[in-house]
Amino acid sequence: MKIVLVAINAKYIHSNLAVYSLKASVPEYEEKITLIECTVNQQPEEIFSVIYREEPELLFFSCYIWNRELVLEMAENLKKVLPEVKIWAGGPEVSWEPLDFLKENSQFDGLMRGEGEVTFARLLDYYEGGNGRLEEIPGLVFWQKAQPEGKADSEERGRIRETGPALIPNLDALPFVYQRLMGEGDPFENRILYYESSRGCPFGCSYCLSSVEKSVRFRSIHLVEKELSFFLEKKVRQVKFVDRTFNCNPSRTVRIWEYLRKHDNGVTNFHFEISADLLTAEEIRILSEMRPGLVQLEIGVQSVNEKTMESIRRKASFRKIQEHVREIAGTARVHQHLDLIAGLPWEDWASFAYSFNEVYRLHPQELQMGFLKILKGTLLYEEAEKYGILYRSRPPYEVLQTKWLTCGELLKLKEIEEVLEIYYNSGQYRYTMRALERVFSDPFSMYESLAEFTKRHTQPGRKYSRTQRAELLRDFALEIDRKQGELYEELLLLDLYLREKVKSRPLWKEQEAKDRQMAAAFYKKEEEERKYLPDYADRSWKQLMHMTHLEHFHFDVKGLGQRQENWILFDYGRRDPLTYDAKTCTVGIMA
Repeated sequence: MKIVLVAINAKYIHSNLAVYSLKASVPEYEEKITLIECTVNQQPEEIFSVIYREEPELLFFSCYIWNRELVLEMAENLKKVLPEVKIWAGGPEVSWEPLDFLKENSQFDGLMRGEGEVTFARLLDYYEGGNGRLEEIPGLVFWQKAQPEGKADSEERGRIRETGPALIPNLDALPFVYQRLMGEGDPFENRILYYESSRGCPFGCSYCLSSVEKSVRFRSIHLVEKELSFFLEKKVRQVKFVDRTFNCNPSRTVRIWEYLRKHDNGVTNFHFEISADLLTAEEIRILSEMRPGLVQLEIGVQSVNEKTMESIRRKASFRKIQEHVREIAGTARVHQHLDLIAGLPWEDWASFAYSFNEVYRLHPQELQMGFLKILKGTLLYEEAEKYGILYRSRPPYEVLQTKWLTCGELLKLKEIEEVLEIYYNSGQYRYTMRALERVFSDPFSMYESLAEFTKRHTQPGRKYSRTQRAELLRDFALEIDRKQGELYEELLLLDLYLREKVKSRPLWKEQEAKDRQMAAAFYKKEEEERKYLPDYADRSWKQLMHMTHLEHFHFDVKGLGQRQENWILFDYGRRDPLTYDAKTCTVGIMA
């Protein structure tokens, strides 16, 4: 029997741990299983063609909020042309209210609920060897046949049967999925590899599906270290732990982080989702001793409104979060990503602005403005009416309105989120934005004003280049603070060159002929002395000029303001591991 597992990811760089784990859990069927990974950005016709040409007899879809509609379309069309194929789905989008899902989508023969490894193995035994009955396999919801094969109408498919909760696997019994997948070549080049050392979460946040379990199971530490050594040996670019609260067990956290610190290969980055308020002094010490860029932390703040946090059953001390985030920032070794959620109970416009400002002033590398999603199976799904929460009826089930925020205000927050992503989270305009902050009473007001300006001066749906975005930011700066216009132009030039040697200079900052001559003179002298670029000893002065950049500034741009003549050299062969900015040095005023 030809078995096909399909994952439709949100982006190409993502990988799907669920389908890898299912395949790895049944080594006896490995030769019969084909994995297909696509993305939501591909044309439906292309995805359909790839699946159809595999001629599946047993077809499984991994279903999430980002791919649900596409999965439904694929299953419906494939059932038309391959009426004999058995189509199953698993994942969060089918694990809650499965009877309604199956009634509305009769193209599926059944659903696997919850953790799927044991259920999947038993299901393949049933189809391959005729072992047992579907009714005896825990974790299934399926159509019990009452009519001849090939009938897709729900009224003719019989009745729906449930077999109770899935069997929970022992995490140590699950194989390491990447050992076999990374054979010849590198199928994961330039992609994120997801890894789990635990399942479940000890907390009960009312908006999160992980809160349903209210417990945590761990994979044995000796297995985790062995598997981490595999990633390090292969020099994987990034490994993202999917553990919901990685640092809920301090001794375990210390051991894993110490292992990574001692065995660092200088390349691999590890991403962890943590609760910053739970960090211990020992954990922060280890982080302070790591290679810059070895670890990045994702920290869910969500809100600093105490009433909001109480309503969503999230216990976290923002004072401790502030303290620990600042301590880690002081080490200049760890990339920190902080999250806020808009649309939570008791959070109105002023409250959200306050939360935003408090988190922004911690200056994380990224500040993500998420929007509340009402997920089936969560407590907040049951309480939505109580809080006056209106949300989209289709994925991603995002909030439309609450008792505290109108639909118009939420749409305005969406506009603020967009400019925050472009001008803050990209890290490409850091010095300019830092200077602009001084003009406004608070950061939120600045982004609110920038969002309004952007809306007036851009066209919806049109894509803008980085230089065009810089020009837009220049226009904004001149509108609010024209007296400092020359400074903002130089700061934007600094920001542009920090990230890349731009092919064409902004029209508002043409390079003078005298500066070009002085730059050429500098590189000719550097070819002889190797004072500033010793790592390029075999390069000619023309090659040095091509690989780096020398710019003449009239302000102390890194000090944000004082008029001061200086030349800054940008070295793109060496970069800051946290910001990805080119390494720079001031070469002094050149006569």
